[in-house]
Amino acid sequence: MSSMETIQQNTKARVLTVMATRAEDQDLVASTAHKHGVKSSDPAKWSKEERIVPCFGWHPWFSSQMYLTEEEEEGAETKYHKPLTGEAKIAHYRSVLQPSRETPSGEDRQKYLSLPDPISFSAFLSRTRENLKKYPYALVGEIGLDRAFRIPEAWTDHPDLWSKRDNGLTPGGREGRRLTPFRTTPTHQKKIFKLQLQLAAEMGRAVSVHDVKDDTKDAKDDTKEDNKDTAKDDPKDDTNDHNTAKTTKKNPPATTPPYPPRICLHSYSGNISNFKQYLNPFIPAHIFASFSTAINLSDATDEETPASFVELIKTVPDHMLLVESDLHTAGEEMDRRLEDM
Repeated sequence: MSSMETIQQNTKARVLTVMATRAEDQDLVASTAHKHGVKSSDPAKWSKEERIVPCFGWHPWFSSQMYLTEEEEEGAETKYHKPLTGEAKIAHYRSVLQPSRETPSGEDRQKYLSLPDPISFSAFLSRTRENLKKYPYALVGEIGLDRAFRIPEAWTDHPDLWSKRDNGLTPGGREGRRLTPFRTTPTHQKKIFKLQLQLAAEMGRAVSVHDVKDDTKDAKDDTKEDNKDTAKDDPKDDTNDHNTAKTTKKNPPATTPPYPPRICLHSYSGNISNFKQYLNPFIPAHIFASFSTAINLSDATDEETPASFVELIKTVPDHMLLVESDLHTAGEEMDRRLEDM
């Protein structure tokens, strides 16, 4: 967010999507949206100050930091919002991280206790709902699944790095810390992902999806299964959105579909075969795929583009194709990445 002045003065891109990912950046995105968020769906009405589309979500890298009660897993919002500490904290991390011993060692217990105190996902969802109400053009993101990511060690294990860290960076990132052997279980990730998809559906918002070594389609299918009847009419038929017929018994008011209206596969890194599943005309949501040099080309901006990537791009229909920088900062470098892609 420190580069907003650069966006105002030098950035060629007219409007950027700015993603929240964890506890430390939700308020940063909200405060930036307050000053620079778009206030209309019509670009012709945007002022010079309107430069971002805010996005609120909880990234899968940080999903272990969230706890869910049984009631919350069923979609209920509870009043118990205190962070977990002590034995409750250890029990939480034992249940959502793998590998996990039946009887944790003393070292394991210390590792668990050194991690952030888990916070209530119900409280986060309530807060996100309020942000989406406040910013009607905000999206839900970045959310998704990641089987590969390993949890970094605590800063207490790296006092040398902490003393030298760049205070201009938003806290919560890895910043050179060693990795633990722990990964968040797919089961817990899917619960966090699914509840955010349901919120996006409820609010009628698009989502930005992170997907590494997993299949987010399963979780999205689960969301659709929650209410098949509402998906009988294809929302891609624009005539449904502009039907001027009066509401009668024969024309009941439309029910909110149980899936987000638009889904962006952020920096899509799957293969062509996997992508083709998203071309199924029976998928009721509008699907997009975005690509970046940072992720898809491993920052190799000056090298020849791999033939496999070219073939993947050719597989994506033009109306589904987006570009992104996937950088944590804006300015000339971001513009260069967008132009390169």
